[in-house]
Amino acid sequence: MSEEPQAQHGAGTPDAFERLWTPHRMAYIKGANKPTGAGPDDGCPFCDIPRMSDEDGLVVARGTSVFAVLNLYPYNSGHMMVCPYRHVSDYADLDAGETAELADFTKRALTALRKASGAQGFNVGMNLGAVAGAGIAAHLHQHVVPRWGGDTNFMPVVGHTRVLPQLLRDTRELLAGCWPASA
Repeated sequence: MSEEPQAQHGAGTPDAFERLWTPHRMAYIKGANKPTGAGPDDGCPFCDIPRMSDEDGLVVARGTSVFAVLNLYPYNSGHMMVCPYRHVSDYADLDAGETAELADFTKRALTALRKASGAQGFNVGMNLGAVAGAGIAAHLHQHVVPRWGGDTNFMPVVGHTRVLPQLLRDTRELLAGCWPASA
């Protein structure tokens, strides 16, 4: 009869897996910084970010109606979001200028990510409404997620952990430097 190693005692059933702890994700899981209501003064991070410095808010670029910001909980390194400054939840409620600049910033995000990181593909889109998967449903935001061949590996599939090769502040600086001028 083998005895459980002392280090494993009380920690559950021992197995052959190492653990990679990501306690910083607990804030996301618990909904920290999620708006508490439908208004822009109800703790909306997308309303707060434009009042911060680019570095503190992880803002990559600012336009007249929208801004591009790094996702604080990215799927891949360089995961950006394009957000209108106006607190609006539905794409159909954007005015013509906001719609046009959101599309332009999405194109510019693709260009910056290709230049900065050699992204080979992208997932681009928005989740409108909580039932559609929007983490912050009260403020519309379009995701631009860079992809590379083989970027889905055992870590997110088995370990439920994403491995990012660069700090968010360093990624923001790199992408801001690669952000193309308006056409």
